[in-house]
Amino acid sequence: MRIGFFSDIHGNREALDASLAHAGKQRVEKFVFLGDLVGYGADPVYVVERVARLVEEGAFAILGNHDEAAVSGVGDGMNEYARAAIEWTARQLDGASAAFVRALPMSAMDDDRLYVHAEAQSPKSWNYITETMGAERSMRATEARVTLCGHVHRPQLYHMSRTKPPGFFLPQAGTPIPLIGRRKWLAVMGSVGQPRDRNPAAAYAVFDTSANELTYQRAPYDIEKAAAKIHAAGLPQMLAARLFIGR
Repeated sequence: MRIGFFSDIHGNREALDASLAHAGKQRVEKFVFLGDLVGYGADPVYVVERVARLVEEGAFAILGNHDEAAVSGVGDGMNEYARAAIEWTARQLDGASAAFVRALPMSAMDDDRLYVHAEAQSPKSWNYITETMGAERSMRATEARVTLCGHVHRPQLYHMSRTKPPGFFLPQAGTPIPLIGRRKWLAVMGSVGQPRDRNPAAAYAVFDTSANELTYQRAPYDIEKAAAKIHAAGLPQMLAARLFIGR
């Protein structure tokens, strides 16, 4: 089976649609959404409704910190731009969309894979995985062979075994990576809707369970249209400007 992993869509309709279309060309059969459907972007309802339809068809969807903030009204630790976007997003979500977000789980197991937004040790603390020490703590906190998460907005891949210290490497888009069975793996997706690795194209990944290979992908999308919607909604202009530079 070929599974597509999408994280940090952040209300970006154009990036989501482009990513799903790109995934279709990669013969993706199953979809997993690793949190932060909303926040920053101008199409939160569209994104939630499209993901909800895919969940009805068998997809997985996980709660992210921006999702939680949008339905709880609490944006602790967020900067002023993120808080402004969350306050606006909370006003947009209707009853059905808000109910779907509230019902999202913090994590889910699927075969030997753990799906979570931030990390496995303390999912609700929303810790960021940015170095091997944090990755090791997360991998040791679960029996899952492969943990797939988002939250950081930058593609990363970590691994560890019983006899060697944790390792890290930066995945290259379009290059299949064999997830060797004797190791544990932690794969951090990039962001669909707001990449921060200096590449503005939407980021997602495909896992081929038969070949045991993970391939990170990039999908160009209509950034100007997404940015124009942010401006029209009265959201902070910085949220639109950063889309063009992937920062």
